[in-house]
Amino acid sequence: MDAKIYNQKGKESGEINLPAKVFAVKWRADLVHQVVESMRSNKRAGTADTKDRSEVRGGGRKPWKQKGTGRARHGSSRSPIWVGGGVTHGPLAEKNYKRKISKKMRAQALFSVLSKKMKDEEIIFVDSLNITPIKTKTGVEVIKSLAKVLKFDAGKKSRKPRILTALYERNPNAEKSLRNISTLEISFLKNLNPLDVLNHKYLLIENPEESVKFLASRG
Repeated sequence: MDAKIYNQKGKESGEINLPAKVFAVKWRADLVHQVVESMRSNKRAGTADTKDRSEVRGGGRKPWKQKGTGRARHGSSRSPIWVGGGVTHGPLAEKNYKRKISKKMRAQALFSVLSKKMKDEEIIFVDSLNITPIKTKTGVEVIKSLAKVLKFDAGKKSRKPRILTALYERNPNAEKSLRNISTLEISFLKNLNPLDVLNHKYLLIENPEESVKFLASRG
């Protein structure tokens, strides 16, 4: 399958042949869900911790005698039913949320997401991002030009970034000019994963010739 390549002014500058194993695979919701949930689980710090009745301070003596007070019997103020007492079945820091994801699963989930984005016309290939001078204003002009191709209103405010820009390699001009744009997030192709792609409406891939070769090598 072929796709159009654009320059940073939003004009067509060529075409690229896309490998079917990356951009034309079927949507596998079960696999994508498994990989994405595993990635989200791996991000959990697992630092939530509570103290049970053996760890809280105080409660060394019986609050009052067993009989004759008219009150309920208690053996310790560390009891979970007391204010300041221990917590019953609370979270413990030793819990491990890590899940293993094989390279093949991660790659196939990414290919499935990329294929879905490609089918929905939410991917744009840009030959290069040589943004000069290095200014946010210049970066905004570039994104507005490319947003017209995606039929996306770049001037509309968003609560979270809607465009994920995948750079093939370090590009100081592009990074400094685009990093302050609220509707955009910068990443690198080597770090591209299903979770980040799904968290954004659109995907911008820079240097498509080399980028596509790299993606194909992951499968």
